[in-house]
Amino acid sequence: MLVGFVILIVFALASWLISNQLKRRFEEYSKIPTSNGMSGKDVAQKMLRDNGIPGVTIESVEGKLTDHYNPANKTINLSEAVYYGQNVAAAAVAAHECGHALQHAVAYQWLGLRSNLVPVVSFTSKWMQWVLLAGILMVTTFPAILLAGIFLFALTTLFSFITLPVEINASNRAMTWIRSSGVTNSQTQLQAEDALKWAGYTYIIAALGSLATLLYYVMIFLGRRD
Repeated sequence: MLVGFVILIVFALASWLISNQLKRRFEEYSKIPTSNGMSGKDVAQKMLRDNGIPGVTIESVEGKLTDHYNPANKTINLSEAVYYGQNVAAAAVAAHECGHALQHAVAYQWLGLRSNLVPVVSFTSKWMQWVLLAGILMVTTFPAILLAGIFLFALTTLFSFITLPVEINASNRAMTWIRSSGVTNSQTQLQAEDALKWAGYTYIIAALGSLATLLYYVMIFLGRRD
């Protein structure tokens, strides 16, 4: 049990370090203008046009780090800082979200699988913590409750690992396009790619952290008679 707790602390610390580093990188790159003065919206429009992707709407949404692609209505939603930002960080984020639109256009199987799991994960997320809490409190008398919570958490862990190839592939598509788009020059191109790589690290740590947490709950279940 102690080993599992130590592993959780390690992953929590790693997640904090990577998130903090990602934040610093994006703050740094948000101060570096794109070579041609294009905003995140302009970058998204150009990437869609260059790849022959019609029918995708680009919208500005409130909040920070709220950027996402919605395959249900084919909408690229960019936070205001990215939508209007004329900097390397905004260009990288916009290109990444367009990467998801490209995935949708070619029926990328991992994106389809993740989209199909979204309703299931949304439902399980509402009840998972309560079921796990009740299961831990009554682990010796009603172990089936904890087992049910572990099953729900396993679904979210599976979702995290399915998300990995989706996000990494979107970043790879973005980097491939950026290299030939003229949006960046030889120096800022490396910075845009660096921003995309650090964003990818957060998904990797999140998936591994979810797996470690799942194993921790399994250890509690298996050790309930100790």
